[in-house]
Amino acid sequence: VQLVESGGGLVQAGGSLRLSCAASGRTYTMGWFRQAPWAGREFVTGISWSGGYTDDADSVKGRFTISRDNAKNTVYLQMNSLKPEDTAIYYCAADGGSRWNVRRHAYNYDYWGQGTQVTVSS
Repeated sequence: VQLVESGGGLVQAGGSLRLSCAASGRTYTMGWFRQAPWAGREFVTGISWSGGYTDDADSVKGRFTISRDNAKNTVYLQMNSLKPEDTAIYYCAADGGSRWNVRRHAYNYDYWGQGTQVTVSS
């Protein structure tokens, strides 16, 4: 499975961005992670294969929304009310071992995209 993210960029605080992750093959649970400079990779949000279950990190709850279109093999991350602390490289990942729930640990995810930079200016 190959994952390709797009949609990152530079935005002012309070603005919005929409990230996309296109998958080359069949995927199950999908997640978004992010990594800021000099920090570890952090779970942001995830969605089950059916889209019926999602899980959000507290830091993005109410601001970010994950969704998926299985017909297009694409997962989206709508980011609203962006803050400077959201600045990071955002990675899309696929959890080949989970279909109905969302796991937060990065080591559960088998496939990763190359990442897309999101920069929020104050």
